[in-house]
Amino acid sequence: MTQLDFSKKLKKKRKEIDLIDQKLSNLLHQRLRIALEIGKMKKERREKVYDPRREKDILKKLNRKNKGPMKKEDLKKIFRMIMKVCRKSQN
Repeated sequence: MTQLDFSKKLKKKRKEIDLIDQKLSNLLHQRLRIALEIGKMKKERREKVYDPRREKDILKKLNRKNKGPMKKEDLKKIFRMIMKVCRKSQN
């Protein structure tokens, strides 16, 4: 593969990643909007925002459905952080 071919392929792959990053960002914002609605509902009923059982169930489900190549532990770390950010935003 020539340097020019490599550069073209690399540029194309990076554009693919950029598109995926934008989709991920949009989905994270969508998830947070829904979490904020849930937080509001819980506050109206004077319920706690944090539901460890629910978060444990989410992680279990993601773990079962993970077919790789991402390691299960890495996926778990990412979703723990997502849930933490959503939870903090609900308060």
